[in-house]
Amino acid sequence: MKITQVVLRYMKLKLLTPFVTSFGTEYDKDFILVEIRTDKGITGWGESVAMVDPLYNEETVKTNWHLLEDYLIPIILKSEIQHPDEVSEVLFKHIKGNYMAKAALEGAVWDAYSKMNNLSLAKALGGTKEKIEVGVSIGIRETVEDTVKVIEDRLREGYKRFKLKVKPGWDLELLEGVREVYPDIPLMADANSAYTLQDIEHLAKFDRFNLMMIEQPLAHHDIMDHAELQRSIKTPICLDESIHTYEDAKNAIKLGSCQIINIKVGRVGGLTQARKIHDLCQANGIPVWCGGMLEAGIGRAHNIAITSLPNFRLPGDTAGSALYWAEDIIRPEVIAENGYITVPVSPGIGYEADLDIIEKYTLHKKEYSSQSIN
Repeated sequence: MKITQVVLRYMKLKLLTPFVTSFGTEYDKDFILVEIRTDKGITGWGESVAMVDPLYNEETVKTNWHLLEDYLIPIILKSEIQHPDEVSEVLFKHIKGNYMAKAALEGAVWDAYSKMNNLSLAKALGGTKEKIEVGVSIGIRETVEDTVKVIEDRLREGYKRFKLKVKPGWDLELLEGVREVYPDIPLMADANSAYTLQDIEHLAKFDRFNLMMIEQPLAHHDIMDHAELQRSIKTPICLDESIHTYEDAKNAIKLGSCQIINIKVGRVGGLTQARKIHDLCQANGIPVWCGGMLEAGIGRAHNIAITSLPNFRLPGDTAGSALYWAEDIIRPEVIAENGYITVPVSPGIGYEADLDIIEKYTLHKKEYSSQSIN
């Protein structure tokens, strides 16, 4: 497969409801869509999950555009590709870090490769599930009552797992209030690195709420302190921001830093790397699940595909499109029924890019070819 053209689109979608975390509040989703075209006449799609500001990690939408335009696209346009794993290998060999930019381009190659071989993306990755179980991530609300109302609405829609964003000053009261109303629902807390090791006694109080896990309570780069914290609390720790590479996951498992790992395709540099980390965790008895980055439809479709692998044993964040967008950029939109999403079986990501909607929300775009980079 030879990639003959790459198109970058800078997109902006308005969230139906502001999403509040310990980082801040998001009202819109700015992101990059990557479209590749091959010498076989096949098109593939990928999506960057980088944020506008470097709050989750060091990458941003602007830095991703820069890396794609000046480094990654020139590399890929000069390459003859037999398998998407080769894309991951060459990008990781020549460029340090910048995992979300790499994942966006590699994801488009995986989509095109799957279509060329008449495989669903899930099947091409080695997925085994016909349906995946999904939950919802609930941002910080003004009151406990507001949060309970959101849970009530999502339960009515069939969702079964609920992730609550927490931070110092908005944690124990929230969890206690939710547990008073819903004592038995699968519940987890996501701290987004908001605490320190000095908060051990406070975090130990989370144990009484029977949580599935507490996600990334300590620093975004840390593995050592999480190991000490896990020895001090009963609630399973799930690592998110700390796991960028296979080596990070291996070291976290070796040190006992967590009992669960959240695999985000963008954070680890693409589907190939996500699958490697999945396999490592499976071999070591560590369950994984797929976290979300407020993806639009293309990124959401990639999450569905990777979640079809067998060790994704816990519900992920890939909820239906209608919870986030007035209109998504794919046809059909992602639909969750009774807490499950059916894994597409048609070639590629299994959804069609809606070019009319994509153009509607494109702020600017640029095309690249082998001629334009020479």
